[in-house]
Order: sequence, then structure tokens, then C-alpha cells
Amino acid sequence: MAMIEIRDAEAGDLADWLPLWRAYCDFYRVEIAPDVTMATWARVLDPMNVLACRIALIGGNFVGFAQHHTHLTTWDRRPTCYLEDLFVAESARGFGVARALMDDLVATAKARDWASVYWITAEGNAAARKLYDSMATRDEFVRYSIPF
Repeated sequence: MAMIEIRDAEAGDLADWLPLWRAYCDFYRVEIAPDVTMATWARVLDPMNVLACRIALIGGNFVGFAQHHTHLTTWDRRPTCYLEDLFVAESARGFGVARALMDDLVATAKARDWASVYWITAEGNAAARKLYDSMATRDEFVRYSIPF
């Protein structure tokens, strides 16, 4: 079994994170403008910003990431965590990287006393849904969106 290392993103990680980010965007068939990509990276590195990125490595190679942020909720006094992006490089799938990233986020949530961790995924993302179904219960909420 491959040894998976998970750590916070660091300033020197951009060149390794960027191909994973592009592959993630390709998977969801979205085009993110380069300035938005760079703004996202800047937010990840800004300690005053709530967006965080955990990087997964195998043998020193970047193989995945989990980007998340906390926010206040009206249902609890503690903040809650939204997992915004989770991605594993195709070459590293099947090694438990996604589960390791999820376990890492859950452990962080418990250690920091967050009220919950929640996320969404595409209806047709069967591989992700299989993992998520093994870890959590799908709730009754339906997402709506108004793009501008």
C-alpha cells in the first residue's frame, strides 16, 4: 500500500497544484479564468482567509487536494466546514487518497470543534458518491443556484 502524506499547501506548491487544479476543472468541464485560479491560490496561502488547501502526496509527488473553508451557521454556535473541492489525479486513484483526504478533514474538524463537514458532488460522479456513501449520510437538502 502506498504511503500517503497529507499537509497544508505551501507557497512553493503552485507548480505542482496547478496541473491538479486544471485536471479537476477538466473533470467538471468548467473553464476557470487564469486570474480566478491565481486568486484562489492566493486565498489558500493567505492566513487571514478562510480558504484552506490540504495536499496529498505519494512518494513526494502531488496526487490530490482538498480545498475547504469554514463559515458561521445559524444552527450552531460553532463554525461549520464546507469541502469545496476534492480531487485525486487519475494515476493515483484506487490507493485510498480521497479517503485519506476526507479522514484528514474530519480529524481537523473534530480537533477544531467544528459543528460539521458537508459537501456536494455531481449526481453522476459515481466513484466519489461510492466513497461519500461509505462515510456519511446523504441529507434531504437540494441545492439551487443562480449564476451571475
